[in-house]
Amino acid sequence: MALLLCLGLTAALARGCLHCHGNFSEKFSFYRHHVNLKSWWVGDIPVSGSLLSDWSQDTMKELHLAIPAEITREKLNQVANAVYQKMDQLYQGKMYFPGYFPNELRAIFREQVHLIQNAIIESRIDCQRHCGIFQYETISCTNCTDSHVVCFGYNCESSAQWETAVQGLLRYINKWHNLMSPSFTCLEPPHLANLTLENASECLTQH
Repeated sequence: MALLLCLGLTAALARGCLHCHGNFSEKFSFYRHHVNLKSWWVGDIPVSGSLLSDWSQDTMKELHLAIPAEITREKLNQVANAVYQKMDQLYQGKMYFPGYFPNELRAIFREQVHLIQNAIIESRIDCQRHCGIFQYETISCTNCTDSHVVCFGYNCESSAQWETAVQGLLRYINKWHNLMSPSFTCLEPPHLANLTLENASECLTQH
């Protein structure tokens, strides 16, 4: 288990993640403009059009993440390519029977949400493979700006590495938040040798 101290850019309005991909506008513009050719039933057209138009906003609503929605470019490309492949295959078919096309769109949408959730969470879990402060570059799904995540991993192989990691954490807190005070004595050098994960977590969460 790792204690994650996650910092990133946020925005007031959440719009999704896939729309941050460079090909999103072109791809979804094509999908929207050709939706009227995909179903024999006229009722499927407005339903499908609405699904496509609200794709980004609905994505963020369905993510239900307890951490900021920030994804690495590599993982965003993987998700986008998977979604575009599914959508392109769907659009290669001729007209579908009533109800089929919007149902397939919903299935692709749900799969996309799961892919994004997994991509974001996997990057955070990877923090466990590091000892101390670690940073990786991301894209903020809220406004598509470059951002980064800073986390603290507990995968230290020796007491010396552990002591260095905690001291690095203290320097980081002092640099960005100016929170160094006598109340952090539980993390100062005299106490590091016997400091446990639980004690460190308790000390940090109390301030």
